[in-house]
Amino acid sequence: MQFNESQREVGDAEFVGLAKDEARARMLRKMMKNLAEGDERDPLAAMARDVVSGRRGIREAVDGLPRNESLEARFDTFQQRWDAMSESERLAAERESSQYLEEQRREIRAEREAAGHPGAVPPRHRG
Repeated sequence: MQFNESQREVGDAEFVGLAKDEARARMLRKMMKNLAEGDERDPLAAMARDVVSGRRGIREAVDGLPRNESLEARFDTFQQRWDAMSESERLAAERESSQYLEEQRREIRAEREAAGHPGAVPPRHRG
């Protein structure tokens, strides 16, 4: 079952406890939503669908991931790519990440201003 817009969807607030920051929480929610759109047989995509739909919290879902070779290989591949990067490539990746977080902060501020509540916490998104 692919995740789609008609299903219930959690909001940024579901991720603030883990992310410790609204912009990081939004980034994590968007990453999970993107991951949820993956192959139905992919355990990471299935985990993300559970989280994005609110069926399980992210910590519970991560703890429940099966420990198998394909997942370990994915994490190893990421680590190998990071290790293979030059210092300047890592700095560029960190700059890009910082810019993306700032975009998320601007998006949150714009939503609050549009709602007429510049200091308020954005509502939880539920479908």
